[in-house]
Amino acid sequence: MKTRSAVIPALLAAIFLALAPVATAASPAPAGSAAWSWPLSPRPAVLRAFDPPARPWLSGHRGVDLEAASDGAPVTAPASGTVSFVGVVVDRPVITIDHGNGLRSSFEPVESQLAAGALVADGGILGKVLSGHCGPVPCVHWGVRRGEEYLNPLAFVMDLRPSILLPPLDPAPA
Repeated sequence: MKTRSAVIPALLAAIFLALAPVATAASPAPAGSAAWSWPLSPRPAVLRAFDPPARPWLSGHRGVDLEAASDGAPVTAPASGTVSFVGVVVDRPVITIDHGNGLRSSFEPVESQLAAGALVADGGILGKVLSGHCGPVPCVHWGVRRGEEYLNPLAFVMDLRPSILLPPLDPAPA
């Protein structure tokens, strides 16, 4: 007969597993999946984190700033898609990729020779990092949107779910 202290951890583990998110084909690039790749190599440091505003019209940081190895470093597509925009926004060159399912990723400042409508494969070169966005440190701003909602780009290349520690299971009585 199991003791009450042995049943509770097992019950907690069962509840946790039942509530854990399940990846489906309808949810592209779920948190922590390998479906997307980093747009810079080697894996970059995050210089400024995702900090969305509380309201759409307020200030915030709607993407992440990633440190590039150097000015002119290649920026690659994190997932396959179609170039939907290449041009200058305010004073920065921007390239946007439509990945389907309402997902778009944008990179700035990136100089690109690609044109709207070009197909890009996962890891295909989009362009090169230009200086200026992060002062003297070469970096690229990476933003991801689903429709009009800004998403944390890091959720597409890392598992951002919090770690949950469960109590150890009591050994079965002999």
